[in-house]
Amino acid sequence: MARLYPLFSSSKGNSSFIGTEKGGILIDCGVSFRRLCNALEVNNIPLEAVQGVFITHEHSDHIAGLAMLTKKTGLPVYGQKRTLQRLCDGGKIAVNSHVIDITGKTISCGGSEVSCFNTPHDAIQSCGYRIHTEDDKYCAVCTDLGHVTPEVDEALKGCRMVLIESNYDDYMLRTGPYPLYLKERILSPIGHLSNDDCTVQVRKMIERGTTHILLGHLSQDNNHPQMADSTVQRGLSGFTRGRDYLLGVAPVETKGGAVVF
Repeated sequence: MARLYPLFSSSKGNSSFIGTEKGGILIDCGVSFRRLCNALEVNNIPLEAVQGVFITHEHSDHIAGLAMLTKKTGLPVYGQKRTLQRLCDGGKIAVNSHVIDITGKTISCGGSEVSCFNTPHDAIQSCGYRIHTEDDKYCAVCTDLGHVTPEVDEALKGCRMVLIESNYDDYMLRTGPYPLYLKERILSPIGHLSNDDCTVQVRKMIERGTTHILLGHLSQDNNHPQMADSTVQRGLSGFTRGRDYLLGVAPVETKGGAVVF
């Protein structure tokens, strides 16, 4: 049965495992190799179960542990061409790892069929991933986007489970201590998705049949798990939580547990 393990999720480090204890894939590796191994162990996932690493973009909170992971394991790294080139040029992928461009393709890895979709973010070529599991279910990981484009919306259609960004509360960000340039970056169409904008997309997804929603990539400075959860919940009037949908918040660091979908 398909599972998504949110190992790390915040503005300071992101990584998710999708699959079973026998095999699966990583989406991003934004923490140290040691922390990643510890998180996998907490979830009873052997490192050998990871059969590939799919990178969304080159920002450090998504690739911080990639160099050591690939050096230690030689795992193949998947992503879009320009992102992979940037990572190779920067020495972020060990030479013993294969690098596979997934742009415009569907790739078989870890028992799933994986494709990517573009996300509007201030990276060289940012993307999210849509995964078709071996038990014929669809899920998606969609973070780091300043707004929801038609391409993103289409990629999320038909997914039973979606990990979607709910990065910041608008009031907290605007009145908080961040310098103006950083506030403007986050608020921009190529920044991050707010709780309010996330709510609009979550409602649309539930209307189309999505049943499992996991809010992710929360800012630890401009958001709180309870705030993100309550904002989305308020926007879902007419639907009953626990009957029409299941809603959760991805932890900053796993204590063990997965979303079964």
